[in-house]
Amino acid sequence: MHEPVLISNANIVNEGRVFKGSVFVRDQRIEKIVEVQVSGSEGYKVIDASGMYLIPGVIDDQVHFREPGLEYKADIRSESRAAVAGGITSFMEMPNTRPPVLTQKLLEDKFALAAEKSMANYSFYMGTSNDNLEEVLKVDPKTTCGLKVFMGSSTGNMLVDDEVVLDNIFSKVKMLIATHCEDEPTVRANNTAYKEKWGDKATAVLHPEIRSAEACYLSSAKAVRLAKKHNTRLHILHLSTAEEMELFSSELPLSEKKITGEVCVHHLWFSDEDYPEKGNFIKWNPAIKSSEDRDALWNALRSGKLDVIATDHAPHSLEEKQRPYFEAPAGGPLVQHALAAMLEFVNQQKITIEEVVQKMCHNPAVLFQVKDRGYIRKGYFADMVLVDPNDPWTVTKENLFYKCAWSPFEGQRFSARVKKTFVNGSLVYDEGRFDESFRGMRLLFDR
Repeated sequence: MHEPVLISNANIVNEGRVFKGSVFVRDQRIEKIVEVQVSGSEGYKVIDASGMYLIPGVIDDQVHFREPGLEYKADIRSESRAAVAGGITSFMEMPNTRPPVLTQKLLEDKFALAAEKSMANYSFYMGTSNDNLEEVLKVDPKTTCGLKVFMGSSTGNMLVDDEVVLDNIFSKVKMLIATHCEDEPTVRANNTAYKEKWGDKATAVLHPEIRSAEACYLSSAKAVRLAKKHNTRLHILHLSTAEEMELFSSELPLSEKKITGEVCVHHLWFSDEDYPEKGNFIKWNPAIKSSEDRDALWNALRSGKLDVIATDHAPHSLEEKQRPYFEAPAGGPLVQHALAAMLEFVNQQKITIEEVVQKMCHNPAVLFQVKDRGYIRKGYFADMVLVDPNDPWTVTKENLFYKCAWSPFEGQRFSARVKKTFVNGSLVYDEGRFDESFRGMRLLFDR
């Protein structure tokens, strides 16, 4: 058991406030929070946080850590290290591994892997197909983050395109359903047409035309219709278009919403103007689209229509990303740089640090009903991050922790730096050094 810790004289960002204070940590949890400067206390290891922000650990509701079956791209160990270095203390990982997670046994196998290897806290989505509803209905909502439905996908057996099956899923599943929404017939037709027209000359500039705004809206609108029909708890992942924003509301508090939306850092940072320079390195599904779409996402985020900021961290090898456009897979690494990128937006006055904490820490906890995390509160697990807002650094290959060893942010200068990350009260990441023996915990849910 680690010794008790006192984080003193921090600028604490929590529940819409920034205030000077100190936090006492004991036995994995927050013992007390005081709004005074404390220089020391007997029996506590003191960490002076003067000039730094102390925020709750980021909860990332969408990552692909590639294990089992695709460990040449990434694995739970490597990517959870990168996550804690980026201030992410809990993650929820997707089922499109090899084999895809379509049974209870395969789901529990992943939890066992994470217990062995993960430096962050973890949960895993149960996957769906056109023929595994019986397995889906066995999922325990108190110990599993949610159900993932690919309503647009080319991943193995995970595309759910049978209308009867979709209706059954939305009507019978009582836990949160998270969807990837792109209309598969639209995408396939576009893909065929563009391959015929461009062939080997195709580049990533075409990606937002093939994985079009129309494809996104058709699928998201269908998911919303199904959710409203069956009163389902629906969470639509990685939204990317202006049109889709009309499907969401800011009228209810998050805890009362049945339909919620997520935006990812890359859709807030990049636009189609970046494809000529970045190419396949910003090829994600759904595609990064126009600057007008990006502006609409920002407006929806600030107005409360969009509830959560996530990463869709989805690494591939450098060799794979350097293939011709039609052969290069979609996705890229992001967990190490997501918080730094959002704090850069704070620096640019596009968003406040209180809003970043709300969308990356508080709201994922509320939306998924995560037990005792997402806030700096007495009695909660001590998942916290110390950030220096004035410690500029540049992303280089040498300071990456991703197994794939590349990032679309290479060369980017960030103003703020994650200095220390605490997971369950333990200092797991400390200015470039890791507690390699530490293991995170399985997330639990108040449902």
